[in-house]
Amino acid sequence: MSDLFTGLKEKVSGQNIKIVFPEGLDERIINAAGRLAEENVLTPILIGNIEAIESKAKELGVSLEKAEIYDPSQFAMMDELVASFIERRKGKVTEEDARKILLDENYFGTMLVYSNKADGLVSGAAHSTADTVRPALQIIKTKEGVRKTSGVFVMVREEEKYVFADCAINIAPDAQDLAEIAVESAKTARMFDIEPRVAMLSFSTKGSAKSPETEKVSAAVQEAKLRDPLLVLDGEFQFDAAFVPSVAKKKAPDSVIQGDANVFVFPSLEAGNIGYKIAQRLGNFEAVGPILQGLNRPVNDLSRGCNEEDVYKLSLITAAQALSQ
Repeated sequence: MSDLFTGLKEKVSGQNIKIVFPEGLDERIINAAGRLAEENVLTPILIGNIEAIESKAKELGVSLEKAEIYDPSQFAMMDELVASFIERRKGKVTEEDARKILLDENYFGTMLVYSNKADGLVSGAAHSTADTVRPALQIIKTKEGVRKTSGVFVMVREEEKYVFADCAINIAPDAQDLAEIAVESAKTARMFDIEPRVAMLSFSTKGSAKSPETEKVSAAVQEAKLRDPLLVLDGEFQFDAAFVPSVAKKKAPDSVIQGDANVFVFPSLEAGNIGYKIAQRLGNFEAVGPILQGLNRPVNDLSRGCNEEDVYKLSLITAAQALSQ
């Protein structure tokens, strides 16, 4: 395990953090939860049929003695969750509807986080991103001053660490969205001991091309600087001008970013998604995430192609987010 995750593990261990895993019957989840529990890193809460989960764990040779298992259909405090959910949805659901909705493991798990019975949630091993994010947006919601949640990847290769955003959520962010993503991504970077130097990316560097797309990024730079005047941030940059000192010297000699950016904000979801996958597959970077940011409480989304190690690492990140909040 890299130094990044060793540090996170040390940070969150012994802090009595509880993380919900709605996909409690998934083999990858059970294996990762068992490790986290046995290593006293955090307390996993697995959601699903209790007998089925215990039987599956026994079959896998995993001890869940230090974990908690909740079955929504048998949960003793369901009345409390139902009442809280109706209040949170501001009358948009009836009690009958609420009881049906909260039998869904993602909604149930999200309500555990909202009601302070857990500190964060990790899902997505067997669900789509929408299945994970929708309950979070309806129940936990975004922090005050944040319009939208966004998804970042921490790209790790040996001692190198970078943050790429938004690679998961917002298809066509406007200038306000990009500014918000930049500020929130800087906060995420600090959680990983990355002192943020933020580059707002485009196909233009400092006005070398003019189009609505480049002007959007330029406007986002100005807005981000207003939101956080102390943040080291600039743009718009082509990637090489943000990352290669010799190119920065030629293309942006007066910028505070001189080829030393470590947080990269892409102008669209397609650019961000393509960019992180190129770094992952051609550059041999480990892509950790997507990490959802901007929410009141941490909820994170696994890829359905994830393995046990991915679950373990995203759980450490979620616990660290909970600790930082």
